[in-house]
Parts: sequence; structure tokens; C-alpha cells
Amino acid sequence: NKTEKLVFDDTTFSDVKSDDWYYEAVKYVYENGLMQGTDNGFEPDGKMTRAMLVTVLYRLEKAENIQYENVFSDIPDGEWYTDAVIWAKEAEIVTGVTETEFAPNDNITREQMVTILYRYAKCKGYNVKAVADLSEFSDSDRISTFALDAFKWAIGNGIINGTSENTLSPKDGATRAQLAAILMRFCEREWTK
Repeated sequence: NKTEKLVFDDTTFSDVKSDDWYYEAVKYVYENGLMQGTDNGFEPDGKMTRAMLVTVLYRLEKAENIQYENVFSDIPDGEWYTDAVIWAKEAEIVTGVTETEFAPNDNITREQMVTILYRYAKCKGYNVKAVADLSEFSDSDRISTFALDAFKWAIGNGIINGTSENTLSPKDGATRAQLAAILMRFCEREWTK
């Protein structure tokens, strides 16, 4: 029964306990059907791949019946992420790592994650004007050019926090717990058009 509400509690995932910093975020993404567990629990410290993030946004969008052309040679038909990647490319939320490759199983970096979320917010017509000054972060010069506006937006809107008071770690991989927290902040924010 698809309308059955998912209910999360301390027994849902053996690796998510009520005193974990990410408990509320995991509860949120699970109950809202955005993220599920893996064969090994939720794996909060597990790395997010590019395919996983795009699939989460596809679920958030509730996009169905994708009829677009697949331009990526490394996205086979019928995989759990196929429709999500094709939808995200068509909506201009993602680009490939090259013209013809998406690299679905590559771990996603923090700068790729915020860039994809930023593009999704723009795709939804959300107001993306609020921006932060990144000069307080000692590693802001490590942010790739493509991700600068996205980081300014994400920090300015409280979507993402630094990895410390003065670092953003743009090239580091993002964990499943971090994405859950970011998604909860993104979804609960009152966006204006």
C-alpha cells in the first residue's frame, strides 16, 4: 500500500541512535520517502554517490514517466538511478563529468552536492538571491569556480554548515548523514519564489 506512512523509531536502523547528531535528519528523510536504508542499515558515515543524490532529488520532485533521451554512455537502462539521472540532466540540475559520462558511482564532493541542490532550487523557481560572504572560511579559495555561487547560496540560506567554524572542505566527500541534514534544512525552509 503506497499511502502507508513510513514511521521511524530507534529500531528502524541499527546504526542510528536517538542521541546521534543526525537522528532527526535521518528520521525526516526516511519518513518523507527521500532516503532509504542500505543492506547494512542507514550507513550514516557511508559516502554519497552522484547517482544517490540525484535519486533523492528525483524522489523529492516526484517526477514520473521520464521520456527524455539518455545522453550518458555509463547510465544503462533499467538501473535504480536511470530515470533520476535522465530527469536531472533534462532539468539542467546535473551535467556529466564529461559530455557523455555521468560517473554514477563516484563519491560526490561537498561542492558537487551544493551545486546540484542550488540548480534544483533554481529549477523550482525558488529565490536564490540570499548569499553569504565566504571570506571567513580559510579554504574558500579551494572551491571550484562552478560551485562558488552555490556555496554562497547554501551558506547564506543555512542549508549547509562548514566542516568547522572556518572551513568548508569543498573537495571532501559527503556522507549520507550530512546529506540527510542538508535535505531536511532545504525542505523545511520557507522558500519564496
